[in-house]
Amino acid sequence: MTGVIVGTTNSASEDALPVSTLTLEQKAAFVLVFFLFIFLGLLIIRCFRILLDPYRSMPSSTWTDYMEKDTFDYRWA
Repeated sequence: MTGVIVGTTNSASEDALPVSTLTLEQKAAFVLVFFLFIFLGLLIIRCFRILLDPYRSMPSSTWTDYMEKDTFDYRWA
């Protein structure tokens, strides 16, 4: 054994983070999917809120529609 030291030097470009290899179409697809997930999450939250309290989302005018019409007609029906 002759004691030969083999040294390796790393340049700064090898230690840097890898460059993003996504194309423009892939980036646009990821952004679209991200917004679709946000939209889906908002819809799920809205559906659960309607299930928990269904009368809050209904306008109060529909509760009293029968009072605005002639109630005498409803008595005969």
